[in-house]
Parts: sequence; structure tokens; C-alpha cells
Amino acid sequence: MTGRTLTRRLTEGLVPAVPYLWLGVLFLVPFLIVLKISLSDPAVAQPPYRPVFEWGDIAGFFGGLDLENFELLTQDDLYLTATLSSVRIAAVSTLLLLLVGFPVAYGMARAPERYRSLLVALVILPFWTSFLIRIYAWVAILKPEGFLTQALMGLGLISEPIEILNTETAVYIGIVYAYLPFMVLPLYATLEKMDDTLLEAALDLGSPPWRSFWTITVPLAMPGIVAGSLLCFIPAVGEFVIPDLLGGSETLMIGRQLWSEFFSNRDWPLASSVAILLLIVLVVPIVIYRDVEARRVETRP
Repeated sequence: MTGRTLTRRLTEGLVPAVPYLWLGVLFLVPFLIVLKISLSDPAVAQPPYRPVFEWGDIAGFFGGLDLENFELLTQDDLYLTATLSSVRIAAVSTLLLLLVGFPVAYGMARAPERYRSLLVALVILPFWTSFLIRIYAWVAILKPEGFLTQALMGLGLISEPIEILNTETAVYIGIVYAYLPFMVLPLYATLEKMDDTLLEAALDLGSPPWRSFWTITVPLAMPGIVAGSLLCFIPAVGEFVIPDLLGGSETLMIGRQLWSEFFSNRDWPLASSVAILLLIVLVVPIVIYRDVEARRVETRP
């Protein structure tokens, strides 16, 4: 075996290993660290948990781990309520994003080709501004004496300030605004590839436009719908900044509770348990969907 052949075989073996190495370093290792902290006990120390791993006392380290924090999550209704509330808010927000993003993406895909790059750039443009600044701008817009109230009162539509800030409605507005590009771009990428002759054939066969839309456009756009929905739903469940700045004290989300346990209560083990719970809530449905989709593809004629 020559040196060149050996080098080529090593390269061919290393290339597939790069994604797994990436996942191992950036996902598996942090996950194991968080899991270890979740099995520890809080302590007034630095770091604020025990036991801390030491090579000379491996038996004592494993003996100090327990499931007490996970038991607390099952006993306190606060965490279950926060999780269900987060899933509900994220699901409703994703539906709103789909209702808003689909017409936008469809219009972009049907626009003349010379304008499409400009439209994509306009969708991406908000990312050039800090996420925190953009959410703070909505605080100025939605507060009782803000721009929205002043505009509606100037048009004569309302006679007194409206209370939107510090409500769940404000959280929906903030999430839809912040995550709209994540819904539009996957939909646009899918709709742009759609063959227009399919719609023309449906119209020639007497199909009304609304039926052509539901029987041709929507099924062909399904990969973009699923991708956009997952890209919006997953981070929305764990969102912290938007509900903290725009939501009120009654807007309970698991991200805010996670932040409170980490930084206010300094209970890292319990906060890590909440993070593990959040991960399970997000990963399990995705895995189930992936299995169902794989079986559907395998049974397709």
C-alpha cells in the first residue's frame, strides 16, 4: 500500500467522522455536563453543587449522585405548568407564523426572478440588528403611551390607551416578529422549486384555484412547512428574552423558570434538571415524527 493510498483511505474515513465529532464536542459533552449537575445537590460553594468530579474519589463521586432534583420536578406543579404553558405558547406562535409566513413566501416565490434576491435580503435584514434591541423596540411600541396607542388614537379608532404590553398577546407578537424569517426562508426555498405547469394543468382540467392550492401547492410545500415549523417551535418553547421583556408576571414559560433557578435561586442542579426536562420535551416529538415519516416514505408505492 503506497503512502498516497493510505492518505486517501484515512481522508475517506475522517470525512464522515467530522459531523459526529462536531456533535460530540458541541452537544454530547455539554449534555453530559448538564446531566451530571442535575444529579448533584446544591451547595454554598464554587461551583454551587456537590459532588465535584475528582479522579481520586470516583466511587464517592458516583455515590453522591441522585435523582432528587427530578423527583422535585414531579412533585411541584410549577414546572409542569410552565412546560405545558411553553408548549402551548410555542404551538400557537408557530401556527401564527405559518399563517403569516406562507403568503409572504408564496409571494416571494411567484415574484419576477430579478426581484427575488432583493426580497430574500429584505427578509434577512432584521438579523443585522441586535435581537435584544429589536425586542426592546416592541416595548416602546406596545406600552400604553407608545407608538401603537398614539397611532390608533390619532386615527380615532380608540379613545383611551390599550393594554398590550405585559400580556400574553405581546409575547405572541414578539415571537411572530422575531421568528418570521425562520418560517419564510424554508417555505420560500420549497415553493421556488415548485413546477408551475402542475397548477396550469389543474386549471386546464377545471380545478378551481382554491382546490389547486390545497391539492398541489400545500402538499408540495410540506417539507418547507415542517422545516419552518420545527425551526420556530423548538426555540420558542425555551424562549426567555421575549416573555421576560414583553410578557407579564402571569406569562409562565419554562425558559423564564430556568433562568430564575440558575441566576436568582442559584440552584444549578434543579435548573439543570429543568433543562433536561425541556430537552426531553423537544427531542421526543421530533424523534417520533422522524420515525413516522421514515415509515411513510418506506411504504410509499
